[in-house]
Amino acid sequence: MRKPVPVGEPVLGSETRGPSGHARLHAVGPGEKATPRAAAQPWESRYRGYVILADVIATLVVIVSGALLVLDLTGRPYFLHASGTAFAILASLPVNRAWSQHVLGEGTEEFRRLGRSLVAAAVVVALAGLLFGALDVQPWVFYAVPCVALITFPLRYALRQVLHRQRRAGECMHSVIAAGSPRTLRDLIQRTRSESHVGWQVSAVCTATGQGERGTGEIGGIAVAGRLDELAEQVRRGGYRVVAVTSDPHWTPGRLQRLAWDLEGTGAELVVAPVLMDIAGPRLNVSGVLGMPLLRVSAPTFTGGRRVVKDIVDRLGAAAMLALGAPVLLAIAALIKLNDRGPVFFRQPRVGRDGRTFTMVKFRTMVVDADRMRGGLLGDNEGSGPLFKIRRDPRVTRVGAVLRRYSLDELPQLFNVLSGTMSLVGPRPPLPAETENYERAARRKLLVKPGMTGLWQVSGRSDLSWEESVRLDLRYVEDWSLALDMAILWKTFRAVAGGRGAY
Repeated sequence: MRKPVPVGEPVLGSETRGPSGHARLHAVGPGEKATPRAAAQPWESRYRGYVILADVIATLVVIVSGALLVLDLTGRPYFLHASGTAFAILASLPVNRAWSQHVLGEGTEEFRRLGRSLVAAAVVVALAGLLFGALDVQPWVFYAVPCVALITFPLRYALRQVLHRQRRAGECMHSVIAAGSPRTLRDLIQRTRSESHVGWQVSAVCTATGQGERGTGEIGGIAVAGRLDELAEQVRRGGYRVVAVTSDPHWTPGRLQRLAWDLEGTGAELVVAPVLMDIAGPRLNVSGVLGMPLLRVSAPTFTGGRRVVKDIVDRLGAAAMLALGAPVLLAIAALIKLNDRGPVFFRQPRVGRDGRTFTMVKFRTMVVDADRMRGGLLGDNEGSGPLFKIRRDPRVTRVGAVLRRYSLDELPQLFNVLSGTMSLVGPRPPLPAETENYERAARRKLLVKPGMTGLWQVSGRSDLSWEESVRLDLRYVEDWSLALDMAILWKTFRAVAGGRGAY
């Protein structure tokens, strides 16, 4: 009987190391004994157990504390308030699949389900209070459930950070076998390596010919295990958790259907990458029409109720941050003024929604005549595409260098958000000269308001290539949601605190 393969280690055949240090695997021979059905790894059960334990403890701590501080437990109705709320929350979490292994540890869906569970629990408790005439339960709901949210969300995030740290070390990974064309396989391998927090480790690949790149036996340092028509057999032998199918002419509807049948009972999850690689989230829906599974792609929404909610959240958030950050803004303004006696603010025309030009306000971080010096620095430009960026720009002042590193120079843009020309989250606001050379894809960024932060801000900032920056902006424009905004805002604080990619 084969020895179980540890988490994060290859599961197909023997392993050697290539010059790049990546694992290279040899396919299991036909005479070797197949591995048993792929089961949940021990770390998955432990992680899910930690999440459930954290949710239960947080709920009970809040409910018991609230009962001791607010409620009189000597009366039976008040005891029912506390116990009923706890029961509603703990029952709503599994009902809304907030503890499903498929969403734990990656993406915004985990937090969306957690929030939906708490809202559903609050509604149930409030309706129960109305039904049984216990109207005093409503203040209790507005106190207890938000307090549970204030504890469970940070706990979930903390557990996720521990998991991501382990994944960066190569632990707690899902073993993946990928099958498709060499080009799409190489792209998938690169993405799994650069985004290790997803937890995918490509251990083997299959191609149409069973050959790798340029006649070699590997793609991106990963060994080719066999041909595409041998994929199901390789999965049964290797015990993979994920089978990732990428684009290739081999994959007809009939072959994909037969592959799904062949994988039944293996415990492997079949994941098919659609042609629309950069469209995801709520815009994609699978439905059956005329007996055929169809992938429906809804049109992106740039107006309507959700956008009104976004505008309200933007302006209220900007007003709150301006009020709370007023002392910081005044201190920065004083430092800039004392540094060289020049103006505090730097005003610059930018292009906003629908191509309309507006004046963006920032703290001045360069010398007063910085624009006149730009012509002599074009040869030192390190920016990608139409962007002009210099890592060690001689025009930046000492105070300005500190402000740029931690993005404090962008705080006055809160006034732009308050006036409605910008949003808290959105695509990067371009200069008019930049938009003159925009291709059709880049111009789609102008369908929404530009933002103080965005996917480009939390994914590398100035270190990104122009193409990658455009791709991230378009992904936001196409797949926007309030949950995505909240996730970006949270990640922005981390990116700004570390000063990553800012210059």
